[in-house]
Amino acid sequence: MYRLFLTISLMIVSLTSAHAGIDDAINDATAPIAELIGQIVFFKIPVFGAQLPVVVLWLVVGAVFFTFYMGFINLRGFKHAIALVRGDYADPNSHGEVSHFQALATAVSGTVGIGNIGGVAVAVTVGGPGATFWLILAGFLGMSTKFVECTLGVKYRQEFADGHVSGGPMYYLRKGFADRGMAGFGKFIGTFYAIGIFIGALGIGNMFQSNQAYVQLNNVSGGALDGLGWLVGLILASVVFVVIVGGIKSIARVTEKIVPFMAIFYCLFAIIVILMNANAIPTAIANIFVGAFTGEGVAGGALGAMIIGFQRAVFSNEAGIGSASIAHSAVKTDEPITEGIVSLLEPFIDTIVICTITALVIGTAQVADPSFAGNAQGVAMTSAAFEREFSWFPVPLAFAALLFAFSTMISWSYYGLKGWTYMFGEGELGQKIYKIIFCAFVALGCVVELGPILNISDALVFLICVPNILGLYFLAPTVKMEMDSYFARVSSGEIRKFK
Repeated sequence: MYRLFLTISLMIVSLTSAHAGIDDAINDATAPIAELIGQIVFFKIPVFGAQLPVVVLWLVVGAVFFTFYMGFINLRGFKHAIALVRGDYADPNSHGEVSHFQALATAVSGTVGIGNIGGVAVAVTVGGPGATFWLILAGFLGMSTKFVECTLGVKYRQEFADGHVSGGPMYYLRKGFADRGMAGFGKFIGTFYAIGIFIGALGIGNMFQSNQAYVQLNNVSGGALDGLGWLVGLILASVVFVVIVGGIKSIARVTEKIVPFMAIFYCLFAIIVILMNANAIPTAIANIFVGAFTGEGVAGGALGAMIIGFQRAVFSNEAGIGSASIAHSAVKTDEPITEGIVSLLEPFIDTIVICTITALVIGTAQVADPSFAGNAQGVAMTSAAFEREFSWFPVPLAFAALLFAFSTMISWSYYGLKGWTYMFGEGELGQKIYKIIFCAFVALGCVVELGPILNISDALVFLICVPNILGLYFLAPTVKMEMDSYFARVSSGEIRKFK
């Protein structure tokens, strides 16, 4: 297997000298396809002067429905989620592969990425400070969607004789609809989801991450890595390979260490920067609330700010996409509802905490110095906000971006793997082939510019939310029954603490 990985690595190096021509050829061939798929998936409707993507509306309406239908589980279940992550109710005899904390860390590592640093800056730039309010609200609502999909991920997962498990939307869509007499439809949308998550894992969960990591490293080095994308790509691919070759247990062992570190590392510096602009904090917070309901300077006014905020939150925490349920399905538990409760913490960490802190870093900097960023956008804008206080901060920020990209890649490798095994079986050889392919794409992400390919991948990831949310509506009564039963048994003492 390692010899095969080495052979592919040599092939990637040999392609470097000709990659410009390859880029042009692939871009020319795929651009029309990418444009068509993008127009369909991200179709927008005009609403009072603002452009509303229908797919975002689909996800937000679902999140609102699940929040009310589940009786605001995002509030009621929060304290219990912390107890579960601590291991208070962890039965050592339960089936599964990883702990509640490891499953959460793996899922968080898949959502906390470049978007938390640069995507928020885009939202604030386009939607104004008010977009932050709607981003937080969408994160809060998204907690309920994650609860439903992650509960179903465990309930309908496939358990094998050797102890490993496979789960996710492809399984609960197929089995859930089969239980309701729609086996053919369930099989179709389950397979459709598997294809979408596999392609998405190679694109936005892989190539985009490695490409952005290389760009950040090259920027902070002053262009010293120009023409060395192949080297950065091979190093990244090698490190990713070492982690993912051991499967979900290996991935979880890494994510449970790297996720808390990178989150604390980034948030600590961010809070310091916010406090250094303490005088600007009241105004920055006021701008968030005023902008949320007035939307000054934003197309569509308050509605425009809301759309941008909701859109950025959905793109950040992936609530409704179903991807996180794949990681959560591997948890050691015989009570599916427990992992649904644990998953409440994921949008909270990703969107409500990290994205909000980033927005305040930018917001306080804008109040203190409206021209602080110049023409910078995205990650560069966030970097400029930090650089106002620490001239050397682009270096640790590049390190944080690298960690975010790396953690996203190893988590999405597992998501793509489960899409692959759903389609081609659980054979060991097939899994090895997939992991080699995935790592090859890690390296290629640093070498070639495949804009349309990434656009197709991005569109497919959001397209699969359509069957996923549809399935969640159909299966929500099952989740509600499980939830009511579980909390009743916790209250009666039937479900007890183990420590």
